[in-house]
Amino acid sequence: MSNSRSDIKTIGQLKESDWQSVSVKEEMRKNLIQKLQNDEPLFPDILGYEHSVIPQLQHALLARHDVILLGLRGQAKTRMLRLMVNFLDEYMPVIEGSEINDDPYNPVSKYARDLVDEKGDDTPVIWKHRSERYGEKLATPDTTVADLIGDLDPIKAATQKRTLADENVINFGLVPRTNRGIFAINELPDLQPRIQVALLNIMQERDIQIRGFDVRIPLDVAMIFSANPEDYTNRGNIITPLKDRIDSQIMTHYPKDISIGMRITEQEAWSSRNGVVKVVVPDAIKEIIEHAAFEARNSEYIDQKSGVSARLTITAMEQLISSAERRAIINGESETTARITDIFHVVPALTGKLELVYEGEQEGALNVAKHIIGKAIKKRFIEHFPDPQQQKKQEDENKYQPLLDWFASGNELELTDKMSNAEYARALSKVNGLEKLVGEYGNASSEQEKLVLMDIVIEALHQHSMLGKEDVENARSYTDMLGSMLGSVGGLDDFDDFEG
Repeated sequence: MSNSRSDIKTIGQLKESDWQSVSVKEEMRKNLIQKLQNDEPLFPDILGYEHSVIPQLQHALLARHDVILLGLRGQAKTRMLRLMVNFLDEYMPVIEGSEINDDPYNPVSKYARDLVDEKGDDTPVIWKHRSERYGEKLATPDTTVADLIGDLDPIKAATQKRTLADENVINFGLVPRTNRGIFAINELPDLQPRIQVALLNIMQERDIQIRGFDVRIPLDVAMIFSANPEDYTNRGNIITPLKDRIDSQIMTHYPKDISIGMRITEQEAWSSRNGVVKVVVPDAIKEIIEHAAFEARNSEYIDQKSGVSARLTITAMEQLISSAERRAIINGESETTARITDIFHVVPALTGKLELVYEGEQEGALNVAKHIIGKAIKKRFIEHFPDPQQQKKQEDENKYQPLLDWFASGNELELTDKMSNAEYARALSKVNGLEKLVGEYGNASSEQEKLVLMDIVIEALHQHSMLGKEDVENARSYTDMLGSMLGSVGGLDDFDDFEG
């Protein structure tokens, strides 16, 4: 622009500049093309959509389409909608005092038209930042047409001594107040069908009509929506005429592999706390957290139509770090490493985010969460260590036999929640063959990570029904599987009593 924005304060000065008036969708298309040519990031911090959702969104913007993002909860739909504002120009001129961002060259409200008729090229303009051109409404059943479109304002009529037939007494709703910008509606199916009808004209004819006014006010708005497929049956529906007017329906999804999930969790979780304790989370623990989400998304105990939000792994990671942090503080340590114990302390992060089916309700949320964590530990273990079930069939040497024999000899391993780093190391180092096994398959980068991998091996062998385990308050006690089974049946005295 030949003139700087601060110099342009009237329509006349605007005309002397090289500013051109274009539709909001054309503006977004232009800026998208420029970003593509400059190889700029389009949706920073959105991971896992590089080859699916983001290209489809680009196609929709290039085609000047209204868009709906359709997907389960926790798939970054709202975040993506809010990032669409980055495709607008940084600043845009509007007629000063306009409630609906009137274009200085094409005013549509009565206020702006009257002002231009009165002052002509001296009509004052102001510049709005792109952040002020984005409007959003969470669809709720109590949303009204007045909220979205507008209504007559009898108080304004009385104050200004106007009749209700005067266009100046209109109180504009959220959509017209976002004229020449982007308006988003989250959870669209929650909007009552009769309210959805009010959007039809905006979507097709690009205008609004308020109450009995003959006048139709043309709007220039890019409409974007989000919805959860499950909502179509549970809470509402998108009426067919509205769905037909939404040009592009784009399906979102959960991370397709563990590495993407880990990157999302690392990006979103509050892990760098700058506190009195440094908590190190080994990759093995991070992988187990992500595997838990993947296992939950395939569990027969969980309602898959509801989905398992990416927020599950984020809050689970924060709980895990808090558990390790608390232990270190209690032991007066400045640094610690997350352990299996800490993983089982993330159960509260899981139970509140899992919608259970009937079978899951029968098991109980707590047991389902522990079951999922157990499957995640098994999954991660098999990826790096020999399969224990296959090892059982080995005729020559079972890699796990030395440590299984240690437990079979009557030894017991007890790991408590509050163990210091030194106590943790002493306890694990007692198990015969454990350190050697981890040295061969664990690929640990530090002594603390090696101990964590040793812990994982023990828990995984329990999950494979090769070691017994008893959870007592803040401690896990591992024993020989056969001894554990006999102990659960009862001692010899019990059998004597029975026989007697």
